[in-house]
Amino acid sequence: MGHFKHLGIFTLLAVMTLLTACSGLPSSRDMPPVSEIEPEPYLIGVGDTISVHVWRNPELSQSIVVRPDGFISMPLMGDVKAEGKRPESLASEISSALGEFIRTPEVTVMVTNPVSKEYRDRVRITGQVASPQSVAFLPGMTVLDLVLLAGGVTDFAAEGRAVLHRQVNGEYKSYRLDLDAILTDGDMTTNHYLQPGDVISVPRKQLFRGEL
Repeated sequence: MGHFKHLGIFTLLAVMTLLTACSGLPSSRDMPPVSEIEPEPYLIGVGDTISVHVWRNPELSQSIVVRPDGFISMPLMGDVKAEGKRPESLASEISSALGEFIRTPEVTVMVTNPVSKEYRDRVRITGQVASPQSVAFLPGMTVLDLVLLAGGVTDFAAEGRAVLHRQVNGEYKSYRLDLDAILTDGDMTTNHYLQPGDVISVPRKQLFRGEL
């Protein structure tokens, strides 16, 4: 009997902790507008095609794809780490290294085919939707657009407890969404514009909340 009593207390504490955590999420109404969020600087990624131009040295200039290990191969220098660097930082690094071989090299690096950006800039929806999706971001996309692309919510979805996870100033923050208001009442208050990297999670209804 004592074992079941302790088990019941443990379960109650777990439920209370979960409720507290969920209720602590800020409303998406408090989320900074997309226009106020500073864009992240572009970092070179695997699969990107970059153009390395060395002024007055065409034999050293080339267009090259970043390898799966994150490196590129440069004449005179050999392998150079490119992944995770800004184009201007990579250009400065190449310029410094080439200074051992040629006089005052001037190097520019441009990303001509940002393949990795397309992956990083996807938006995703998971949980209780008909078909969880990871799709390429398009300007003007909204929460409702992504829900419809996923085929809508399931019968077990707790629409009123959906969450939007968004990167703000370098860290992910979570905001409550009310999909029930959007889908049932036509209330577009939380039908926000999406931004690259957004993730929407739709939880399952729970008995202890009286949702089933």
